[in-house]
Amino acid sequence: MLAVRSIALFALLPLFAGCQFLPVHSDGDKVSTAGMVRMQGTLSGEGGKLFFEPCNEQRRYAITDKGNTGILQEAASVVDKRGQAFADVRGNFVASRAQGSDGQADVFQLYRIERPNGACEDPNFKRLTIHASGNGPKWNLNASGKGLVLEREGLEPFAVPYVEEQMPEGRFNLITDANDQHVELYVAPQRCVDPVNGSVQHLTAELRVNGQVQRGCAYFGGLRND
Repeated sequence: MLAVRSIALFALLPLFAGCQFLPVHSDGDKVSTAGMVRMQGTLSGEGGKLFFEPCNEQRRYAITDKGNTGILQEAASVVDKRGQAFADVRGNFVASRAQGSDGQADVFQLYRIERPNGACEDPNFKRLTIHASGNGPKWNLNASGKGLVLEREGLEPFAVPYVEEQMPEGRFNLITDANDQHVELYVAPQRCVDPVNGSVQHLTAELRVNGQVQRGCAYFGGLRND
């Protein structure tokens, strides 16, 4: 089964490699994403181009990687047997009938990209400010305006209030002391790959519970517009 998946993936690599990829800008050329639209949906390749279809819609946008996010290469690493991947992006979406699509998506920020495993139907996404997770043992942390819920393998989940501490260079911490637990989540804006499912997320995460450290990846939920 693994061999079949590998063959399907490598057969698609030339298609994604044929898509446009721009050189990395210097820091001085960084474009503000304020006012841009964030969308989640399915990526697929056709005719050497990458297309984005928003969740629960029939529209299809031709992708241009204006922010040099690497979305083209990232998609090639996680596509499923149908040649599709799930993506969470921010950019400018312009309606047009050109190039066999319903418009063009100029992508400036990539929050996450993964195999299409039902992420479009995630009921929690719109209520979250951040989701973080890791492995060995497995853990998940969901934070919202009402508090955070921490789930760890082999332990009962618990929900507690927290405070957020902002730090330089886009880093921040979530901190709570409750139920005899001192919990800290350290988050930094850096590409992170989940070694178990291969998903790529835009934040690294470090969970500390009573001094014990576990590392993982994270992404902003629908309540956060960074």
